[in-house]
Amino acid sequence: MIRTILIVLLAIGVVGVGYWGYSEHQEKDAVLLQAENTYQRAFHDLSYQLDLLNDKIGGTLAMSSRDQLSPALAEVWRLTSEAHNNVGQLPLSLLPFNKTEEFLSDVGDFTYKVAVRDLSKSPLTDKEYKTLNSLYDQSGEIQNEMRQVQHLVIDNNLRWMDVELALATKEKQGDNTIIDGLKTVEKSMDSFAETDLGVMNATNEQEKNAFHQLKGREVSEDVAKQVARSFLDLKGNEQIHIVKSGKDADYEVYSLTITDPKTKQETYMDITQKGGYPLWVLEDRDIKKQNISLNDAMNKANKFLKDHRFESLVMAESAQYDNMGVFTFVEQTESGVRIYPDSVKMKMSLEDGSVIGFSAKDFLLKHRTRDIPQPKISKEQAKTKLNSNVKVMEDRLAIITNDLNEEVLCYEFLGTIKNDTYRIFINADTGFEEKVEKLQNSEPLYNEL
Repeated sequence: MIRTILIVLLAIGVVGVGYWGYSEHQEKDAVLLQAENTYQRAFHDLSYQLDLLNDKIGGTLAMSSRDQLSPALAEVWRLTSEAHNNVGQLPLSLLPFNKTEEFLSDVGDFTYKVAVRDLSKSPLTDKEYKTLNSLYDQSGEIQNEMRQVQHLVIDNNLRWMDVELALATKEKQGDNTIIDGLKTVEKSMDSFAETDLGVMNATNEQEKNAFHQLKGREVSEDVAKQVARSFLDLKGNEQIHIVKSGKDADYEVYSLTITDPKTKQETYMDITQKGGYPLWVLEDRDIKKQNISLNDAMNKANKFLKDHRFESLVMAESAQYDNMGVFTFVEQTESGVRIYPDSVKMKMSLEDGSVIGFSAKDFLLKHRTRDIPQPKISKEQAKTKLNSNVKVMEDRLAIITNDLNEEVLCYEFLGTIKNDTYRIFINADTGFEEKVEKLQNSEPLYNEL
């Protein structure tokens, strides 16, 4: 009797384990099938979007009417955004595909910047038309290569899960048809010279040659440590580990890690090799409670900047996140014109008013003496361009960087609609509404609600 019961229980156990294993296998297959379907959809959508992209860019070459050209370029920008999204859904993290992604970014940036421009006043230049031709040729090359890959995928019923496995294990990648095809797509980009994208290339060149315009000689590691001790008012017993940036780095800086021997608290800092200017500071510290107001923290941040010779900066924006205050300071001329590209950002502890974050990258990159022209329209004329619901609280002249990455002189209006505050910039020459920003309110402390 007992033996029979044991046999029955064992049989039930075996059946249960078998059913559990079968269920797990089914669930695993369902997950793999869903992933494969997602990859296949993203790939075929990408191929379709590259087809459309080539057609749309080709269509713009024959257009001369602004009414047709601007929407067409905006459509190209939309397609590049969707194509980027589909590339991001494919398992390509271990496969170099950066040149193709960079091409999509270039097309999107170029077409957006041209589309938002008033083409009736500033039509396409010969250089921009040449750029469109080059982008059209490149898109055609990518289109043809992607069609080849798509044909192989459909004809041979290839699976993207095999691509993911091959990339993850790094085994027999050369035998994977999809990987070989995508490498061919990427390699095809090498046959094209770098396209001249005007303002964007100028911006990239500025980033590449970052800080070369700074005054002063190249400083040593010892001098960089002295700068850190002075800037952060260190006690002198901290451990400082310093590393010089490599040749391929975006910026030529010294990266410092400063450790307090008692608390083991770390502060990270970058200092430019040329001139020894503090670039940014970040202190890794938990701010547990608020003891001072946001306004008090702003005053301490302002004093810190003045003590370190940032004397012409004024606070332009503030926000509170939990127990931290975040402030943006910008250059202001003696005549009261704010220079928004020349900005410094500060993060302050509302527990003790100490500096826990500092970034002067924008200021160091863009600060220079500017010849500020006289506005061509009056402040009253600029006000007529505002939304009638905006209640203006402050106004001033300001220089900002617009969507075309150009510095423009604007009338800045600080106004409110209900409980929200807005900063609105009206071009002081044309009356065009360059930018509208909604200023941040203090973040609520959700754990106290």
